[in-house]
Order: sequence, then structure tokens, then C-alpha cells
Amino acid sequence: MSSRKPAGIPGAAAAGPAAARRALPRPPPRPADPGDDFLLAAAAAGDGAAWSALVERYLGQITGHAWYMLGDPREAEDVAQEAFVRLVAKAADWQPGGAKLKTWLYRVVVNLCIDHKRKALPIPVERLPDRGDGGAEAADRDLDLKRSVRAALDDLPPRQRAALVLTYYQGFSNREAGDLLGISDEAVESLLARGRRALAARLNSVKQDLMG
Repeated sequence: MSSRKPAGIPGAAAAGPAAARRALPRPPPRPADPGDDFLLAAAAAGDGAAWSALVERYLGQITGHAWYMLGDPREAEDVAQEAFVRLVAKAADWQPGGAKLKTWLYRVVVNLCIDHKRKALPIPVERLPDRGDGGAEAADRDLDLKRSVRAALDDLPPRQRAALVLTYYQGFSNREAGDLLGISDEAVESLLARGRRALAARLNSVKQDLMG
């Protein structure tokens, strides 16, 4: 009779099932604060908790950016959901150590918003002055100013508007905005300069009326 062991893990039959299970490779333990690459690889392997962590980490951010760009919360939610649908398709082929996931998601959202060709851009509405701080007239002027700025932004070309939103309203640096838009720092500065000139020209005509 042959003493050859069955094919498989060496010594598994002799040591028993428990030893065989211990010999199998185990997935690496999840870090206390897992990075995007770790979570995306786990999500691609079917880890629902990892996917939920990515959604919690980025869905609110990209929805907010889409809302700034589109001016419609429902459209913004649709864009954000589409970005994550594309991420699902991309997850299995994601290369760790390459592009940052945040950059990739924002770039997808920016392009989707531009494709929508919508021009309504909401400005964060700060609390209006109390009537005791200036009365109804001051509140009306403040609201008129916000509406005028928004109207001026609405008229900008989409990429100028995107550059202004990313840098002035969401706090990205020119370099970060360039990464998100897929352009150089110099191109971002050019978009910002043209956007600022266009805003100034548009607002100058109504400045005196607004100042009262």
C-alpha cells in the first residue's frame, strides 16, 4: 500500500481538520482606521461593512459638491449615486497606491455635473440680519446681494463655476482643484481669473443699487 499523502496541504490528513484550517491563509485583520484602498479591496471581495464605510465616508461630501454645482438636491443625490455605481464597477480593478479615491470620486462628480449642463448654483444662505440689527431694509439688501451673486455665478461657463466652487466654497487648493478637474495648476488659476473678472463685471452694474 502506498504511503503517499493525498494532494493538498502537507500533513493535513495526519494532523486533522483543525490543523488544516489553521494552515489556510487568513485575510489580514482590519486596521482600526482602514484606508480607502483597504476598504475598496474588501468591498470588491464582498465585504458589505467595508462598502458601508466608504459610503459613510464620501457620500455626504460628493452629494454636497453636486448640490453646489447643480442647485437641485434631487439631481445632486442622483449624481452622487451614479458616482458610486461607477465605483462599484471600478472596484475590482482598483490599483492600490494609484489615484486617491477622493480625487477619483470628485472628478467623476464634476464631470457628471458638467454633463448635466445645469446652471443653478445655490449660495450658502447665512442667517439674515435681525430686524433690530438693521431692519427689513438691511435684510432685503442682504438677500438681494446673495441672489445677485448666485445669478452671476449661474452665467459662468461650467468649468469656471466648478473651479470657483471647489476653491472658494469647498476649500480645495488650486492644486487639489486641478487634480479634481484633470487640469494643471496654471489652468485652474486661469479659470479662476476669468471667473472673477466675469463676476466683477456682472456685479458692478448692480453694486450701487445693492449698497443703497
